[in-house]
Amino acid sequence: MSTLEIRHNIVEQLLRIEDESFLSAIKTILENKTTEDKRQLNEYQKERIKVAREQLRLNRTISHNELQKEVGKWLHGR
Repeated sequence: MSTLEIRHNIVEQLLRIEDESFLSAIKTILENKTTEDKRQLNEYQKERIKVAREQLRLNRTISHNELQKEVGKWLHGR
C-alpha cells in the first residue's frame, strides 16, 4: 500500500469516528509528530547528547531508584 493510499484510508476512517476523546488523542499525536519534524537542536544540546551517548556506551549510568536515593541525600543533607 502506498503512502497516498494509507493517507486516503486514514482520512476515510477519521470521517466515520464520533468519539471525541479518541479524535483528540489522534490530534495530539499528529501535533507532536509535526512538532518533532520542526525541532532543531542547538550546539550545546547536540554536545550534551554526544556526552550522554558516550556515558551510556561506557556503562556510566545509574538506575532511576539509585538516582532518587542520591537526590534524597542531597535534599536532606545525609
